[in-house]
Amino acid sequence: MSRRKFLAVLLAGLAMVAASYILILQPSVQSRAGYFVLEMFTRVQTWLRPPQNVAFSSSTALPVELLPAVTGEANTKGEKEEHTSITAKSLPVSSLITGGSYFSQHNRWNYCGPANVAMLLSYLGWHGDADEIARVVKPYPKDKNVMPYEILDFIRFAGYDGILRVGGDIELLKRLIANGFVVLVEKGPHFRDIQGKITWMGHYQVLSGYDDINRVFIAQDSYIEPDYKQPYDKLIEEWRSFNYTYLVAFTSQERDEVLSLLGEDADETANFQRALKKAAEETASLRGVDQFFAFYNYGTNLVSLRDYAGAARAYDTAFALYDSLPQSMSIRPYRILWYQTAPFLAYYYTGRYGDVINKATFNSIEMVRDDAPALEESYYWRGMAKLQLGERQSAIEDFYTCLQYHTDFEVCRNALSGLGIQP
Repeated sequence: MSRRKFLAVLLAGLAMVAASYILILQPSVQSRAGYFVLEMFTRVQTWLRPPQNVAFSSSTALPVELLPAVTGEANTKGEKEEHTSITAKSLPVSSLITGGSYFSQHNRWNYCGPANVAMLLSYLGWHGDADEIARVVKPYPKDKNVMPYEILDFIRFAGYDGILRVGGDIELLKRLIANGFVVLVEKGPHFRDIQGKITWMGHYQVLSGYDDINRVFIAQDSYIEPDYKQPYDKLIEEWRSFNYTYLVAFTSQERDEVLSLLGEDADETANFQRALKKAAEETASLRGVDQFFAFYNYGTNLVSLRDYAGAARAYDTAFALYDSLPQSMSIRPYRILWYQTAPFLAYYYTGRYGDVINKATFNSIEMVRDDAPALEESYYWRGMAKLQLGERQSAIEDFYTCLQYHTDFEVCRNALSGLGIQP
């Protein structure tokens, strides 16, 4: 090749590189190409390091054993009489609330939370969109999860009111819907993930109606479709993995009405006690992954009641059950700590800082197989545990990483401020 031709080819190559670089800087191209590149990267990482093979090792190994049943009455006689009068009230065979808008979570990163909050609020007359919500609750686009308390905070930020509870049941959901209140539930279905694998993952769902004849809820499902027919039995199975968590949004004038409809669940402490009893009963009646979820729920309810030692024992049993499950991506809920972080509190407040660090590292942060372990809660608790072990600089790095993924995450900002560092 002559010198002139060589220079021409070189210049043409440089021009193509420059043009490609300019093109890839375009947001629309980044969105499409980024998703494709991430998918390929994730497939390779998962093949090399299967996340379902990672065990939940603990410094305190306990045998799998059933927890004692919860005894005692959670409520006063007056509260029970009120609940009885409500449940005795006959409900219609079916009910449907209309007037809301449907939002899909597709074509966005981890958009289940914003899409469902937008749908929930649309029934109250809110006219924003999911992107507006995402800028507040998940400012980093690839944030793996929006917590229920973050949803409740946004509802109040938007000028409405809401109540978050656990231990729900089918009859309660129907009662709320029949009285005009759409309900948001958090559950764990098995969906096809970014790699095309069927796995357990966290998901929100807006319930706007029910039909007793066909035993289905009418759900505005951001992943599947509007007016999706959600079977009662399937909801229970999927809802269990999130402690039967539910959230109701309403105007400030409707708060007393909602509290009345909640009956025993109106009181938050009584709600945790009832959910604890429900979880205890399920630890004895269920097996396999469902028993794992039951023990996990038992521990989570004990954390809410500030019995951290009891919660730590429950989680030890839950994780021992997890490790005994088949190493299958379709069975092991390996993302559990991305969505439910109460074990960090249980181990931290019982002085088991090594377990906090190990689980935050190996069962959460390093469990992510893409390019962004955007799990601000895991970085926070790992940093807090490191502080207790005298690892100040490493803890500071975790708090800064936490804020990289969620700029306004208050507890990480407070942690740095407590160390005399202006975040």
